[in-house]
Amino acid sequence: MATPSLAKSASFPALDPRTATKLAHALAESADTTVFVNGTTLQLPPTAHDALIEVLHRMARGDEVSISTVEELLNTSQAAQMAGISPSYLRKLTDGGIIPVEYRGTHRRIRPAAIEAWLATREQPAATGTGTQ
Repeated sequence: MATPSLAKSASFPALDPRTATKLAHALAESADTTVFVNGTTLQLPPTAHDALIEVLHRMARGDEVSISTVEELLNTSQAAQMAGISPSYLRKLTDGGIIPVEYRGTHRRIRPAAIEAWLATREQPAATGTGTQ
């Protein structure tokens, strides 16, 4: 199982409690939440509906709300398996700065995108300086 890492977050101040409570009650009455974005009507899926209700309840309590994106980080064994290389070779690549690594204490954590980028560089054909005549 990959390790979660908070990649991006944004904070929002609390709403006026009366407004937030009114909105939360209206949204809680139905699982069907429809929003209008740039003149387009969109029905929120249940997960987005539940998240919106939770945010509004917290804002109604006077809480500031932070929203974060969770990005998975791989340990050395997981990253090596993804790359199709040995864990010791992966450690050499991270030590050499070829594959970026983050540390959680003494443990290495690697983003899947870093492995994909490294693999992409390996798939490019090497340019040769010699030609056939």
